[in-house]
Amino acid sequence: MDTQHPSAPACAEFPVARSVAGNVAGNGHPTSGVVHENVRIPTRFTVVSNDLAQHRELSATAIGISVHIQSLPAGTPVDIRSLTARFQEGRDRISTALNQLEAHGYLRRERHRLPNGRMATRTVSCNRPGAAKAPDRVPGTPAAPEPGPAPAQQSSAAPRPPREKRRPRPLHVPHPSHPSPTLLQQATDLLATLHRREPALLLSAEDTARLAPGVAAWLEREATPTAVRHALTGNLPEPVRHPAALLAHRLTALLPPPPPFRPPALPDPTRYPLHNCDTCDHAYRGPEPGACPSCAAAGSVGADL
Repeated sequence: MDTQHPSAPACAEFPVARSVAGNVAGNGHPTSGVVHENVRIPTRFTVVSNDLAQHRELSATAIGISVHIQSLPAGTPVDIRSLTARFQEGRDRISTALNQLEAHGYLRRERHRLPNGRMATRTVSCNRPGAAKAPDRVPGTPAAPEPGPAPAQQSSAAPRPPREKRRPRPLHVPHPSHPSPTLLQQATDLLATLHRREPALLLSAEDTARLAPGVAAWLEREATPTAVRHALTGNLPEPVRHPAALLAHRLTALLPPPPPFRPPALPDPTRYPLHNCDTCDHAYRGPEPGACPSCAAAGSVGADL
């Protein structure tokens, strides 16, 4: 005898159950909207909750990717690169969909250390967020005692000192030799738009101000904004936990060399206006009108004689 699936409605009752009141023809079929034609699937099927399939705040891409992940066997890679190779949607849409699923509890990404010391990301797919059951107790072991009520705090207890505000992690970046407001503003604008290409590189205003001198040092060394953007966003790790620290490291480690030395250009020679010689009437260039150089030299020789 086949296994019964109580979550699957009977075929004969399904069209009527899904119909909208007042929108049913005489034969029991709806006059508009969707009509389901279902067959029984005994193998290779995945049970999906209507909470996910009809979620109001998830995009169609996020719902589809979640159903796809729930249908995969354990151990299948579901990182952004693998999903981008599987689906036609681009990297940005798939990254946004995974962030939506993680925000609503359908996805959880955990970092753990492998036996060889390397770090790996494990993705946990939840078909019903918040309903994960506690691990089963091993038979023969006593149950854990239920926690009792918390002891009342004594009124004479000393107040807990306020926690110190955590200081931001220092960022060491190169600085330009001749910083200017225009150069720093160009660097700030470049950093503020990195998240348009990589959503994981969304920086705060404080981190942007601390990283701007490093980008300005690159621009001062004749690196184009496109080259700087490619160096900062290419081959990112997954996930990016500290974007500001990652960018500071790349700005320092990948700093290009200074441009080659170029001698300063010589000033243009002075070009005097044309004048007519008072003696020979020939044109010559000079600072003032009078005799041309030949006549002036001849006149100086005659005066000596």
